[in-house]
Amino acid sequence: MWQKPGWRAADENLLMEDKAVVEGERFTVSGLVQGVGFRPLVWRLARQLQLIGEVCNIAAGVQIDLWGTAQQRQQFIELLYQQLPPLAHIDQLLRQSLREQPTSNSFDIASSTAGEVTATVVADAASCPQCVAEISDPTNRRYGYAFTHCCHCGPRLSIIKAIPYDRHNTSMVDFPLCTECQREYDDPSDRRFHAQPIACASCGPQLLWFDGAGESSNETPIVSAVEKLRAGKIVAIKGMGGIHLACDSRNSDAIERIRQFKHRPHKALALMAKNLPMVREYASVSEAEAELLGSAAAPIVILPAVGKPLPSILAPGQNSLGFMLPYTPLHHLLMEELDFPLVLTSANREGAPMIVDNSAALRELNGVADGFLLHNRDIINRVDDSVVRFMDGKARVLRRARGYAPQPLQLPAGFEPSRSVLAMGGQKKNSFTLLQQGRVVMSQYMGELDSADSCRDYRRNLQLYGDLYQHRPTLIAIDGHETYFSSQEGREIAAAREVPVETVQHHHAHIAAVMAEHGLPLDHKPVLGIALDGLGLGENNQLWGGEFLLCDYRTSERLASLQPVAMPGGDRA
Repeated sequence: MWQKPGWRAADENLLMEDKAVVEGERFTVSGLVQGVGFRPLVWRLARQLQLIGEVCNIAAGVQIDLWGTAQQRQQFIELLYQQLPPLAHIDQLLRQSLREQPTSNSFDIASSTAGEVTATVVADAASCPQCVAEISDPTNRRYGYAFTHCCHCGPRLSIIKAIPYDRHNTSMVDFPLCTECQREYDDPSDRRFHAQPIACASCGPQLLWFDGAGESSNETPIVSAVEKLRAGKIVAIKGMGGIHLACDSRNSDAIERIRQFKHRPHKALALMAKNLPMVREYASVSEAEAELLGSAAAPIVILPAVGKPLPSILAPGQNSLGFMLPYTPLHHLLMEELDFPLVLTSANREGAPMIVDNSAALRELNGVADGFLLHNRDIINRVDDSVVRFMDGKARVLRRARGYAPQPLQLPAGFEPSRSVLAMGGQKKNSFTLLQQGRVVMSQYMGELDSADSCRDYRRNLQLYGDLYQHRPTLIAIDGHETYFSSQEGREIAAAREVPVETVQHHHAHIAAVMAEHGLPLDHKPVLGIALDGLGLGENNQLWGGEFLLCDYRTSERLASLQPVAMPGGDRA
């Protein structure tokens, strides 16, 4: 039995007690544990408890090898759960004894390893309070720097190319660290230890300003953008997961110009406010809604419109407004200079994906944007803003994207032995899902699969998620509508992989999803489900809509529906 270095002979009698026997143990931790400050926490706790060993990222998550007494090891586990970093979450912690002896007398952070099973990719996270404080502090070296991040915040999915989530596998590989940032990156006691988006003004991404003609300018980007917005102009702003169009939310003319470009005459447009007091000038905000607005996910939250009026063109026919708070340092720096909310809507025409590339923005937004606030950090993966609404006292995710995707969801009891399934999703408001070992990973919202660009983006994301999660489907699930691009793509993938295809009725799928959301087990008795989502292909090649189905997870029976009407041209109507 190995003895802790430095033990005196007088301490040897302690070995007679089980609690004092020093043994080795391996902990394999899965969940949201990479790129979130988990390893530095392990390092600090192990040293605090005088344990020795090492921790490293592995493809399945994080592996911890440590030696100490049973009491020390148990205390380590308890403190680990109590002090988890803000973005971390443990799904499973497996323990096994180690027979070998340690190779050093300290506790270290080892290099990442590769493997066949993949860890969970963490969602993009809004700026943490510490980073916001730094960019507001004139004495801090990151004062006013628009790309200030740490392990507790910043881009994740939007910059990742492959796993493990290390800097060379992200778009930050283009920005070698300066001496000071490298010191922070290498220091386990620093909250920027192995924070892959770490940077400063000396070594990191930079803001860029282009005028309405697309010509680059030496003007200060934030100052120039603020001047345009105050003057009632439209500015294209490159954020974390895509490029938005922004304007003064009080300016009807600017809003109308955005609507004409997007070919979106009626759909409500999202707003960004400087802070919670500004939101409350225009909307009613409960305590739970306020907490969600300020969370790491920082979604758009749908709120009752009260107080100061905004132009009706902003949300025609609605009695609610969708607000979000600044979620990147760039947004914080910009909103700090404004005393009104911004319209902040994705820069894309109806049916097309959000623009993410600088050159595409300068080309496609010419004539609508009066200025371009861009930067030179590539967006690898397009991620739109999430949308949440409180209903019946609970937060309901209406659009799952930035801040949520691709964090996994655990399925109810009975799904644990399920086969690996790739569910392709529908044609409208598309996202696809990977099912494996009783949990699902949903892609970010991708919108309509009605354009060539959207279809290319869909295919690229399918490849990305398959690689990130090493997902090898043994079944492909598709919508019953054969002409959906997602259904056609699913059949092609199934043929290429030589795996079966399962066709799922559109409305049954919606009801089954609600059953899973409410935690009903796989063997639950049939329920009455009412699906009022719109059209979906039913029996006899008819388009159904407004369905009352008696169904469990496997089968469904149509009990009633809205009265059908003739639609010459089918979907084209």
